[in-house]
Amino acid sequence: MTIPLLEYKPSSQNQRVAGYEVPNEDSPRIYRIEDCAFNSEVQELIWAAYRQVLSEHEILKFYRQSNLESQLKNKAITVRDFIRGLAKSEAFRSLVVETNSNYRLVEIALKRLLGRASYNKDEEIAWSIKIATLGWDGFVDALIDSQEYQTNFGDNIVPYQRRRFKDRPFNLVTPRYGNYWRDKLENQRYKPGDIKNFMELANSIEIKTLKFTPVNLANIQIPNMTRDTNLQGTPLSINAMANFPLR
Repeated sequence: MTIPLLEYKPSSQNQRVAGYEVPNEDSPRIYRIEDCAFNSEVQELIWAAYRQVLSEHEILKFYRQSNLESQLKNKAITVRDFIRGLAKSEAFRSLVVETNSNYRLVEIALKRLLGRASYNKDEEIAWSIKIATLGWDGFVDALIDSQEYQTNFGDNIVPYQRRRFKDRPFNLVTPRYGNYWRDKLENQRYKPGDIKNFMELANSIEIKTLKFTPVNLANIQIPNMTRDTNLQGTPLSINAMANFPLR
C-alpha cells in the first residue's frame, strides 16, 4: 500500500497567474510535434527535449536514446512518452538520480518536468516521500501523468520553464548535483598520502638551478662588413671615400 501524497498549500508563483508580457528574447520557445513538418524540425524538438530533461548543453553519445528517438520520429510514441523515457533513462539516473538526495531530486524534477520551482518545503517533503515509496520511476510517472502536466504540456509539447519573469533559467541556477556530492567527490579523489592541495604539489617539485658559463669577449674579432670597395676589391677608408668622385 502506497502512502498518498501529503497535502500542501501551493504558493502564488508566476506560472499560476495569467501573464500579459510582450514576447521578447526571454520568452521560451515552445516545441510542438504537430508543428514539425520536416525531419530537421523533429530533430530540433528532440534536442530541445534533451536540453530540458538532462540540462546539458552538449549531448554526448552516452545521453542519446536511439530507440526513443526512432519511435518518436515514426509517431509510435508521443512527446510526453519521450520525456518520460528520458527521465527514466540510465543516463539520467547516473547523472542526476544517483548524485542527489530525494529533496533535491524533487527540486530538479519539478523544474525540468513541470517547468516550475517547488512551492515550498512542504511540497518537497510530500514528493520526497513519493520517491521513497514508489521509487524514481514511480515518481516520474506521478509527475508526467499529473493533471498539471497534462494541462500545460499535453501529449505533444516539450516542457519548458513557464513564465520566467525575472530569474535566470533553471539550467543556470540548478546544476545536476549539489555541494554534498561535490564534497564527496573531493574526499574520494584525495586519499591519505596523496597530494591534497597545490602548495604540496608545488613543494614536491624539484627545481634545478641552471649554471651559466661566462664568455670572454676580449679576444673576439669583429669582421669587416663594409660593402663599399675599390676597384681592386679592398675596402675603402673614410678619407678615400670622401675623395671618391660622385657620378
